[in-house]
Amino acid sequence: MEARKEAFKQSLRSELALANAQQLINTTNEKCYTKCVTKPSSSLSSTEETCLARCLDRYMEAFNIVSRTYTARLVKERNDNLNAS
Repeated sequence: MEARKEAFKQSLRSELALANAQQLINTTNEKCYTKCVTKPSSSLSSTEETCLARCLDRYMEAFNIVSRTYTARLVKERNDNLNAS
């Protein structure tokens, strides 16, 4: 029974992570496109390509910082809970 619970929890975590990643991609694409592509056409200019690359890089850097901080917080809380027991 316990193994089933853990498998379910892991499956749920994976699904949430995938949903979050998809949302991040959709959000960054939308925001960066709106910011960088001011005159849509059949191709991107070099300026637009550079802007998109930098914009996406900034979003990924921010996402990575938040993820590392959140993970560190979870680990600290788990350790605090284990030490309190």
